[in-house]
Amino acid sequence: MSTTELPRAATGAGPVPGSETAGTRAKWRGWAGRLEAATPAHRDRTVDALRALAMLGVVLGHWLVSALVADPARPGVLTNHSPLSGWPAAAPVSWLLQLLGPFFFAGGYAAARGSRGRAALPWLAGRLRRLVLPVLALAAVFVPVAAVLPAAGVPGPTRQVVWSLVSHPLWFLLVYLLLTALTPVLRRLTIQCGLWWLLPLVGLVGLIDTMRPGGLPGWLTITVVPVGWAVPYTLGIALAERKLTDRAGAVLLPAGVLAGAALIAAGYPASAVGVPGDGWSNLDPPSLFTLALAAAQLGLFLVLRRRLARLLRRPAVWAPIAVLNLAAMTIFCWHQSALLAVSFAGLPFGPVPGLLSPVGADWFALRLLWLPAFAAVLVGCCLVFHRVETLGARRPAVSR
Repeated sequence: MSTTELPRAATGAGPVPGSETAGTRAKWRGWAGRLEAATPAHRDRTVDALRALAMLGVVLGHWLVSALVADPARPGVLTNHSPLSGWPAAAPVSWLLQLLGPFFFAGGYAAARGSRGRAALPWLAGRLRRLVLPVLALAAVFVPVAAVLPAAGVPGPTRQVVWSLVSHPLWFLLVYLLLTALTPVLRRLTIQCGLWWLLPLVGLVGLIDTMRPGGLPGWLTITVVPVGWAVPYTLGIALAERKLTDRAGAVLLPAGVLAGAALIAAGYPASAVGVPGDGWSNLDPPSLFTLALAAAQLGLFLVLRRRLARLLRRPAVWAPIAVLNLAAMTIFCWHQSALLAVSFAGLPFGPVPGLLSPVGADWFALRLLWLPAFAAVLVGCCLVFHRVETLGARRPAVSR
């Protein structure tokens, strides 16, 4: 028995000041230590940290650019607006929060490492299971909800907002699944040709960019999306296969910054995400600016990678990164549901500032106050649905 427990055990008095704090710290250290022990020694924690940062960027980005506005004249009606359309100065914020390039990079690295020395079909089946099961859980909830909403009298614009917020972010999954299936081919090309074979892909993206002002046909947009994201995905494969080193960061970072600045000067939209009124989006499909942004982000990661590796050796620093990676797909699938849940809870109160109010000069400041509420609901969703993500897993360790 510790000395801090003696007075309470002997006298029945209240807790000794500081005992709860010490106990909490001990529990935290124990939990972090268990995660540390469950982490394979060969695991690259820096890539996991990059994936966790990318996931947080996606979640925060969606929460900050999805402005659901309640219509006082039509009770129950929600419409979706972009706060970026009235605030061009927010474009640099989108450069920080649009982290899909690093996300695909981490995916390519993990796929190359995980498939090495393993039969293609069993490895692919395991990857697909981890990706698809959380989506099936989401569908099991929202397909019945979508069927019930009209009968419940929910207005059409509100139903459209629900469907858009829940389903639209999942576009990346189809691209991710395709690139995952192509990993053996992409890995072989990277091993045999280095990164030179990516030049035709970048050239194709540039060619498509020249056609954007006249509008792209839907079939061409769908075709080019995986081509664009194959570039950072393959860079991740190259890192896993030692065809890309940390020294490349000193080239990618300034090259990405200079290329991005030149493209904006040439007329590309400054925002990394779609903004009404910009004419076209850098994300639909990925443009040269998106690739330049990814190059700058990944260059910075490579420059800082060694320092980050030293930091992540600390169990207390590594533990939250490990948890975010274990629940990555669950977080992605349910983060918009958390936004909707809080928004619907505020709907009876009208245009709640920062939640359901029209976008104004103070909207972003007010929106920040709601982020803890969104996060709390998301944690609850993860506690309920994360078990689906781990169904069939071989062991409860930190895994790719």
